[in-house]
Amino acid sequence: MNIKLIIFDFDGTIMDTKNTIIVAKQETLRQMELEVADEQTCANTIGMSAKIGFQKLCPELSEDMINLCVKRYREIFDEIKKVVPPVLFPDMVETLNKLKKKGIVCTIATSRGRNSLIEFLESMGIMKYFSYILAAEDTAFLKPNAEPVKKTLVDLSYSCENTLVVGDMPFDIIMGKNAGVYTCGVTYGVSGKNSLLEAGADWVIDNISDLLEIV
Repeated sequence: MNIKLIIFDFDGTIMDTKNTIIVAKQETLRQMELEVADEQTCANTIGMSAKIGFQKLCPELSEDMINLCVKRYREIFDEIKKVVPPVLFPDMVETLNKLKKKGIVCTIATSRGRNSLIEFLESMGIMKYFSYILAAEDTAFLKPNAEPVKKTLVDLSYSCENTLVVGDMPFDIIMGKNAGVYTCGVTYGVSGKNSLLEAGADWVIDNISDLLEIV
């Protein structure tokens, strides 16, 4: 195995946005006068696009109502992140720096919107570590569909056998498996070891620095 390209998930893998997202989604449901889901139910939607997340939380709502929820959520999230600010996971900067020194290309495939993603990357000073970014607007199909990985491979001219997907949710792993690349789950985000292994992860790590031993 010779890993030359790593495709990272963002929320729950690079940045700890869990509490910010949960509080923002619960506040959105409250303001929309809908049943407020518990923390774990909200957490289970992390990594999905905002629209798909609200469809999971409120399957009875019309598309117009879902769109209203998404619009309100984004407004609330921008306010909540000032009070409950997301942070990078431990050892993230050091690990990204070491991967760069090894000559490994790092990219992101996320269901987060591009503007929000870029704002986070720039504010945390880690934009320089990523050669390529795929956000929610950039592919017709999102995780667990293989398209984000396949598009990355085509655009950057890398092969499956040299590529590793890293994420904290089973659908990150399934996306990678569907594309025929190696996969690594992380347990410090939302999902535990068993669910990541059941999804087919080739490796499961507890700290991002453990990634250096794999590559």
